Formats: sequence, C-alpha cells, structure tokens
Amino acid sequence: MFIDAIGQSHQPSQDARIISLVPSITELLFDMGLGDQVVGRTVFCVHPKDQVKQIRSIGGTKQVNMDKVKALNATHLIVNVDENPKELVDELAEFIPHIVVTHPNTPSDNIDLFSLIGNIFNKKGEAARLISDFQAALTHAQLTAQGLEEKKVLYFIWKDPWMTVTGETYISQSLRTAHMITQPQSAEVRYPEIDLESGVLDEVDAILFSSEPFLFKQHHLDEFSEEYNIPADKLHIIDGEMTSWYGSRAIEGMRYLAQFAQKLSG
Repeated sequence: MFIDAIGQSHQPSQDARIISLVPSITELLFDMGLGDQVVGRTVFCVHPKDQVKQIRSIGGTKQVNMDKVKALNATHLIVNVDENPKELVDELAEFIPHIVVTHPNTPSDNIDLFSLIGNIFNKKGEAARLISDFQAALTHAQLTAQGLEEKKVLYFIWKDPWMTVTGETYISQSLRTAHMITQPQSAEVRYPEIDLESGVLDEVDAILFSSEPFLFKQHHLDEFSEEYNIPADKLHIIDGEMTSWYGSRAIEGMRYLAQFAQKLSG
C-alpha cells in the first residue's frame, strides 16, 4: 500500500490508464517510461513537447470536458491540491476508480513524489534514478548557495492585479534553496495580491518576473521600471517552470536556480 498526499492508500497497478491534470506530473510520467499509459492530459501539459501532442487533451486544470474524460475509460487520475479544484476532482471520482492526490510543498518532497508514482505504476527503478539525480542537483544548489549572501526577493506571478507567493509555497521554498527569500513571508492566502505602495519595492534586493502563469517579457520590466522608478538592474525575468514545476523538471530546476542566484549576486 502506498500513501498519497491526503492519506489515501493505493495498490500497485499493472495496466493503468492514466489521466493527469498536472502539467509537471504529465512530464514526470513520460520521464518514468509511462507515456504509453497516459490517455488524457490538460491543454497546459506541454512537455515533453513532441510526445505529449499524441495524448488527448480533455480541458484545463480547473475545468474539463466530462464527455471526453468518460470516453477514455481511465483507471487513475492524478491531481494536485493547489492546481485542481476539489469539486472537480470529486466529480471525476464518480467514474474514475483511483484518484492519486499530490501536494509537494518543498523541493525535497519530490523524493516522495517519485517514490509514490514509481510504486503505484511499477517503475521503482526509474524512481530510484530520478531520486539520485534530484539529490545530486539539490546538493549542488545548496552548496552553491552557501557561498552567497541571502537576497530578499519579490516574485511576481501576475499583473492587474499584481500577485506574488508566500513563504510556504513550493515556489518560495525552491527559491530559498538558492538563498532567495520571498517577501512577504506570510499572508492570509498562499498567492496574495500585493500593494506596491506598501514599501515592499524598496525592502527587497531584487524583483523577479516569472514566465508563468503570466508570461512576463522585457517590455513589462521596462514599463515597471519607469512607472515605479526602480533601477532596471533590480528587475529580472525568471523561468517559472524552473521554480514552480515539481517532478522531473525540478532536477534541472535546482541547477537553474543555483546559476540564477550566482548571477543575482553579481
């Protein structure tokens, strides 16, 4: 029996038909050699680019086409606490027998994620390989960070309204691995709107503009610099997949963040 993020038990499955509502886990399934068992995915599941196109899209992470889902006769649905509404998952559970719930909150939680997927879908060897690769990348990031000064950062995920992340999110914990400490550290919600007139722009060492879910580009930074009178060298675009995607992409993500932190430190 293998336990998921909400304490549900799962038995190993030989012939699973899997729907993934989590883009990073869709990529993980392919990287674990399970691509031929994935029968459904969201429109946001874009990796691995060439292979995932062959899998039927059934909608987004918040809404799906129920008729398309039912036609796939899936045995397993993989979801995430943050990305998929409970009401949607409960509705899908009425006709999909096994719901695997994930909820990584720190980079180290990837180890349990690899083990969970590997054990349920009989890919223990692939899981062990990913765990080894991840631990090496995480250690590299931590050792790199030891020689760097901590930086307070504001990490934007959206504009109109401006939104950021708090310290208990996976994104914040990933950045912390490389000595980048997100501000504010706490709020009533995990992804709060932020008042830019509150003084936070002056309190941070760097302002990071993520490439997702809002696709920030250079012209957004230029406009921000002019509107808020912030030096351009304090503003940086950061790859959102490398900070927010858990699963196999987190291996590359740890290496990326180590390099990013070095660049930020000059």
